[in-house]
Amino acid sequence: MAATRHLAVIVGSLRKESFNRKLAVALQAIAPASLALEIVEIGQLPLYNQDDDVDPPPPSAAFKQKIAAADAVLFVTPEYNRSVPGVLKNAIDIASRPYGKSAWDGKPGAVISVSPGAIGAFGANHHLRQSLVFLNVPTLPQPEAYIGGAADLFDAAGALKKPETKAFLEKFLGAFAQWIEKTAR
Repeated sequence: MAATRHLAVIVGSLRKESFNRKLAVALQAIAPASLALEIVEIGQLPLYNQDDDVDPPPPSAAFKQKIAAADAVLFVTPEYNRSVPGVLKNAIDIASRPYGKSAWDGKPGAVISVSPGAIGAFGANHHLRQSLVFLNVPTLPQPEAYIGGAADLFDAAGALKKPETKAFLEKFLGAFAQWIEKTAR
């Protein structure tokens, strides 16, 4: 049996009652024993500034170190204007710079997009995948995860209330665990 893999979970929403955060917490509860999921916060990060590459602000340096220490990364994101939220793009930039010293390089990744709408933030999911190709993050190709109807997914305690969604997410996490073992350096 493989060792436990430590995943950095990046939630692309800062909203206190974010559906994406609720889903990330629910994923922690249903993850197989081979995956340890840790939500790595991005709300405290300053805006990326290339002038800081030599001596990054402490929150940026700490974030980049957490990404570097993770075995893999899981993005859970909403869609803003058919793309990823600016706060998520900022976090990606911080951990990828300076050029040639990216903390993302070679880390297995996966994307789950979450939305109250019917198409489950499809645009953000695919836009993020474009960036991940450039960052050399081998991203889980299947199953794709577009979670729509998020307003009806959780009970009052934040647990998943739809058995079919829970079953899909368990399948997704199982596939991601296999993907990590296949692609990890």
